[in-house]
Amino acid sequence: MKAIVCVDREWGIGKNNDMLFHLPADLKFFREKTSGKVIVMGGNTLLSFPGSKPLKNRTNIVLTDVFERDDCTVVKTLEELRKELKKYPSDDTFIVGGAMFYRTMIDFCDSAFVTKVDAVGGATAFFPDLDAKPNWKLASASEPVTDNGYALTFTEYKNENVKEF
Repeated sequence: MKAIVCVDREWGIGKNNDMLFHLPADLKFFREKTSGKVIVMGGNTLLSFPGSKPLKNRTNIVLTDVFERDDCTVVKTLEELRKELKKYPSDDTFIVGGAMFYRTMIDFCDSAFVTKVDAVGGATAFFPDLDAKPNWKLASASEPVTDNGYALTFTEYKNENVKEF
């Protein structure tokens, strides 16, 4: 299982259930990594998508006990999620948010694709600081690219002590 996220300098990911920045290059990266794969999220993340609709060309799994949907798979508990995820290859599974769900699932992920934005976005929701977690190591980082006026670096972190989900 993997996580994929875009963070600011403070590991911020969102504000008012929205992204901090509009970054076409990051959205393209996300689309390329997750297309044809399984994306797993909390209920608010689904509601933050355009039209509150599941993303196309992906299996959308949502952990929430707040609503039911016919257009994606909704599970109410972590135990239901565990059973559902057994149906899919772990390598094809991406945790995509939000903040609480990332915190819950990060130690079960073997890697994390983190787009780092060299800016502070005034976030109210944060991703775990992988640089501060002893079992997570930076495996690769791209050269910075400019997107919509921001410098981005595409990184991959590896978890050296993956927990069993």
